[in-house]
Amino acid sequence: MSGGRAEDHIKGRIEERVVVGLMSGTSLDGISAAAVRIRRADDARPTVELLGFVQTPYEPAQRQRLEQAMQQGSARDYCRLSADLGDWLGDAARAAMTAASLQPDDVHAIASHGQTLWHEPGHSTWQIGDAARIAERTGCAVVHDFRVRDMAVGGQGAPLVPMADRLLFSHEHEWRALQNIGGIGNVTLVPPLSESEDRVLAFDTGPGVVIIDAVVRQLFDQPFDRDSHIARRGRILEEVVRHYLDLPYLQIAPPKSTGRELFTPAFIADFVARCRAANASNADIVATATAYTAATIAAQYTQWLPTAPATVVVSGGGARNPLLMAALDGAFAWHHERFGRPIPAVHQFDALFFDAEAKEAVAFALLGFLHLTGRPGNVPSATGARAPRTLGAYTPVR
Repeated sequence: MSGGRAEDHIKGRIEERVVVGLMSGTSLDGISAAAVRIRRADDARPTVELLGFVQTPYEPAQRQRLEQAMQQGSARDYCRLSADLGDWLGDAARAAMTAASLQPDDVHAIASHGQTLWHEPGHSTWQIGDAARIAERTGCAVVHDFRVRDMAVGGQGAPLVPMADRLLFSHEHEWRALQNIGGIGNVTLVPPLSESEDRVLAFDTGPGVVIIDAVVRQLFDQPFDRDSHIARRGRILEEVVRHYLDLPYLQIAPPKSTGRELFTPAFIADFVARCRAANASNADIVATATAYTAATIAAQYTQWLPTAPATVVVSGGGARNPLLMAALDGAFAWHHERFGRPIPAVHQFDALFFDAEAKEAVAFALLGFLHLTGRPGNVPSATGARAPRTLGAYTPVR
């Protein structure tokens, strides 16, 4: 192998690559790094082998810098943060390479999503994390800045995981929904393999754990509700859940995407105040945020999925929240009773594939592979783009 030399990038069409995927998502809990061997024979379905996976939690000061940058900052602040994040991403990639016993010459590229600071569908998107610093830190070429090309051709720039959901995780015979519950919730509805890719539908369903984590940090000074210990002690304020189900974003038809630009500190303050007006305890607020998240997912399925999935495969940090998973089952049952919507079987991603925490990092490794082999990485039916495009920019190692 070549360590991602420029001539290999130009040749492309090499059907086996080792790529390290990097993901830092809206939950801001840290960096996920997955070393992946990807094989594809001709135009067959690719296969992936997870060689190594590490998670690097953000230190409190790092997380604070990222959160503040999403609200305010100077050009100097942004510039320094992007450079520093490049170092953090490079260190995470090196840790994954060590876990997989890989040397730089074994890796064709690092595929870095970076950290989204701003995402405005229909206009612009901004992911930071200096690719040159990642290259210097790892000794590997870097594929990065994946979202802008889709937006340039009229897409939302999100979601991009649907390509992996279609190629790697679809079912041979039945419709399947891949539901990620990270900071933001997003779903990909994928048809059976025999049906056309243009039937794939994907969009952000609304909040993932962003509201839950925010109120837990504010009210309990904890990073998240571990094993639902807090929410189990609370009662659900149904009137608050109903109120926020009228959120304008939820009424928009796909394709659509959202982020922390919607679920701001002001939104969280409004959510807490509305709960307090109903005489809520702190635990009640966490329980209500948990129920609301589940309710948005089920409601969005009923409103916008043209075909009810037979199975829902859940990944992301929210999949580790037992009360949220139980609430999701309950929400699907409610929609069955109210609207006759079939109740899908809900599975944990880990039970069917590999460690769910690695899923998005593996997805970006696949997008890196598609870039290196000259194939489109976006799914126009999911993002709203006018055409498929090869995604990402390329920073060589030398």
